[in-house]
Amino acid sequence: MRLMALRLPDELASEVEKVSKQLQRTKSYIVRKALENYVREHVEYQIALGRLNDKDDKIVSSKEIRGMLGKKNTL
Repeated sequence: MRLMALRLPDELASEVEKVSKQLQRTKSYIVRKALENYVREHVEYQIALGRLNDKDDKIVSSKEIRGMLGKKNTL
């Protein structure tokens, strides 16, 4: 595991400390989990954006998806 140092604004550092105490976890754990979530969401956003801009990618409505799921559930 790599060591990284970062600077946080005082207010954010205080919030991290509060959450750390509430969850009885280290501040490092809280920051690591927050970064994991951010990176995962960023990757998912990039995929969605790519699909949105892909003119050959068919957009399926929620109604169509429910129909597909309903058909699979009746088998």
